[in-house]
Amino acid sequence: MKISNKQKFSLILNNNRNKLDKENIVRRPRQSELSPVITQVEKRKVSYRGPTSPLILVYSFFAFAIIGTILLSLPIASEENKFTSPNISLFTSISAITGTGLIVVGTDSYWSIFGEIVIGILIFVGGLGFITGIAFLLFLSSGHKLENRMITRTGLGENRIGVISSMARNIIFVAVLIQIIGSLIFFIKWNFFTPLWSGISSTQTLYQSIFLSISSFNNAGFEILPDAKVGGSSLIGFSDDKIILGTISVMILVGALSYATLANIISKKKWILFNLDTKLVIIGTTFALTLGFISFFVIEFNNSGSIGNENIANKISQSLFHSVNRTSGFSSVAYNNLENSNINVSALIMFIGGTTSSVAGGIKVNTLMIILISTYSIFKGRENISFANRKINSFDVLKSMAVGATAIVSIMLLVILFQFFEPNADYTESIFEVVSAFATCGWSIGETSQYGTAGQVILSLAMFTGRFGPITLVLFMSKESQEDIISYPEERVRVG
Repeated sequence: MKISNKQKFSLILNNNRNKLDKENIVRRPRQSELSPVITQVEKRKVSYRGPTSPLILVYSFFAFAIIGTILLSLPIASEENKFTSPNISLFTSISAITGTGLIVVGTDSYWSIFGEIVIGILIFVGGLGFITGIAFLLFLSSGHKLENRMITRTGLGENRIGVISSMARNIIFVAVLIQIIGSLIFFIKWNFFTPLWSGISSTQTLYQSIFLSISSFNNAGFEILPDAKVGGSSLIGFSDDKIILGTISVMILVGALSYATLANIISKKKWILFNLDTKLVIIGTTFALTLGFISFFVIEFNNSGSIGNENIANKISQSLFHSVNRTSGFSSVAYNNLENSNINVSALIMFIGGTTSSVAGGIKVNTLMIILISTYSIFKGRENISFANRKINSFDVLKSMAVGATAIVSIMLLVILFQFFEPNADYTESIFEVVSAFATCGWSIGETSQYGTAGQVILSLAMFTGRFGPITLVLFMSKESQEDIISYPEERVRVG
């Protein structure tokens, strides 16, 4: 049977109509499918600035400082067996817990054995506290939660949360071991070869050795050596004793380099295998040491008030000792006899300080290196900042700039306040004292004991603020970095 074209068209049209009818069928959902789906969502817990925030480190330090103040105020803590005024106790406690070394009374002459032990414990806890103190407390308790490890991460300078527990344990072990070794070296030297003074017992020698070792490793600058028996204040009586000065210098350097840097150097061994942070630390530390050594050696070469009368070997050793002690505050010469130009350089190397997550203060050599590299890159017109074939994170650059700016502004404000309350202190002395306190170094060209209560409070504030550092305060008081929800249009501004 033959089908015409008209019939074919009619069949195709009917087929398409049937398909459309099937496709347009509306399926009515069942009642259960129309019911709402109820999901229970637990309310998000927002971190607050309380005991569970990163500021627990600040709270812990402050609590220890208050406890130290109370103990040092007791009659049992002084040689005269009488109560000590709160301003003296507070200043000494903060100086010890921050590892600064500034004093308003003689440590060996004013404080009893009990008071000296309290100071030694504050130094020890303060040194471990900044890098692993909170981790130490967590290990003693049951605080192995993820939140606690996140808090500890900042103090350790370690981003891998999984290794924080073992790393903190290793730091404590290494720190204690180094201080034991230092104590043994001092004890052997003073007990079997060169007694500290005539008639000293082995028990007294061991006591002095332990205290000096703790103070050296933690970059504190405290000592309890009787000035009249050892030939002067601080370590002036040991200016030609290269074994003692050398041992102290090594312990100071180890404490100021941080565990992370030392671990990377020991494990990798070769420069090319070191991570970027370690390379920056080595270069920055070498720069600071060289600057301090050359400036002291050249400027003080003919100064009879410092090293002018020493032989060339002692001049070299004391210049190097001075440079190393930019983070600790020990001295083998009287700093009030230094040349003004050298005082300014000394303030600069104090300001630089040691390494991030170490016992040292200052803005840290890591920060300085990033600032210098960033400045050089800007001069070269480079948008990406890199060093040693590695690109530096842009947020790290911003943090470094913030650290430098915050530190400078803080010191300026503290100097203004200090001069306001201490008008008799000249400008150079004011800057040096404030920088020394802020960098937790402890060098002094004035008489800290002669400052009024207000001046001592300002220095205490500088010590406490500088111990945590501008970068630490910024990080502890801010949240984790987040992506901006809103992106604004960019606009150029005039600079310079």
